[in-house]
Amino acid sequence: MFIYPISLSIAAGAALINIWLMMRVGRVRTQEKISVGDGGNERLLRRMRAHSNYIESAPFVLILLFLTESALGSSMWLWAAGFLYLLGRIAHSFGMDGLSWARMIGTLTTMVTLLGLAITALYITYATPTSTTTEMDMEMGISNEAVPLD
Repeated sequence: MFIYPISLSIAAGAALINIWLMMRVGRVRTQEKISVGDGGNERLLRRMRAHSNYIESAPFVLILLFLTESALGSSMWLWAAGFLYLLGRIAHSFGMDGLSWARMIGTLTTMVTLLGLAITALYITYATPTSTTTEMDMEMGISNEAVPLD
């Protein structure tokens, strides 16, 4: 069994942030008595957009983080990238409430994290020599060796 501590930890953090963002939206919905949509309420709209924006980037970051960790193993760089992403998303949500500098920091950290992970994924794919059979393949009894056809 393979355990991916970075991916699992950052995914757990991302899930907790998602719950927090949902609660922030729900709190405004309750206060303003708006059950569907934004009701023309700017505060609710901002909270909804903060949550939606989070959901738009989280899957890409988590997928890239997991695939990078599975290809390269754990590293301080990946811990930093995941942690930076989570902090950036928290900052962005406060930025959507009016702290424009926090929104900018959150946006930039998200973009830098995504860019770094995407470049790393491309590097792994095209610049790393590949073997025909990986350790995981061997443990699973899978071989990439050519099988003669009769």
